[in-house]
Amino acid sequence: MVKKKTLEKKKKKKCEDVKPPFTEKELIERLKKHFPEAKTELKFKNVFELLVAVLLSAQTTDKKVNEVTPKLFEKYPTPEALANAPIEDLYEILKPINFYRKKAERLKEISRILVERYNGKVPDTLEELVKLPGIGRKTASVILVNGFGKPAIVVDTHVKRVSKRLGLTCHDDPEKIEQDLAKFFSKENWAYISNALVLFGRYICTAKNPKCKECYLLDICPYDKKNL
Repeated sequence: MVKKKTLEKKKKKKCEDVKPPFTEKELIERLKKHFPEAKTELKFKNVFELLVAVLLSAQTTDKKVNEVTPKLFEKYPTPEALANAPIEDLYEILKPINFYRKKAERLKEISRILVERYNGKVPDTLEELVKLPGIGRKTASVILVNGFGKPAIVVDTHVKRVSKRLGLTCHDDPEKIEQDLAKFFSKENWAYISNALVLFGRYICTAKNPKCKECYLLDICPYDKKNL
């Protein structure tokens, strides 16, 4: 038992000693060569549409969400309209989306809450957003960054993978990764890196066969399994 605790302590110490071999400025300069103005690829006209799109995007591509939402927003453009929408109609519109039934039901519930508790407005704080059903820290952060222009850090599967490969974190827990990124990046850069790291992971530092030869971070990246 004592030996196990000692090993865990050493592992924790080793983890905390992980330091990326570059500065914040160097990393952002390289990322901006790939994505000068990083933005979410979800299409929306207002914060409510963004909330809906982000919720629908779970385990579904942004491209597929963007194909479905125009019809949804045309018929049900507000929380009031969506809260009163016939559930069968929502099923029909959202059918191309993975888990469309659950998502349709959740959207109606969220819309009802927005109408009853927030006068039809989407709340603009992390604390209030995560009270909504199906809205976790990641989704809330996407809304804060892209809908309200507020500093927040998005940690999805892409950000998790990229952060570990770059030596920005050694953790697997999203909240610990978020804390590590918050320490490394200045607050004014949180919004940019939230979108940039997602896009970087989606198109360059992919899970399989990362495009290392095309990557502007290649010479400063500590990842030991580069695809060269």
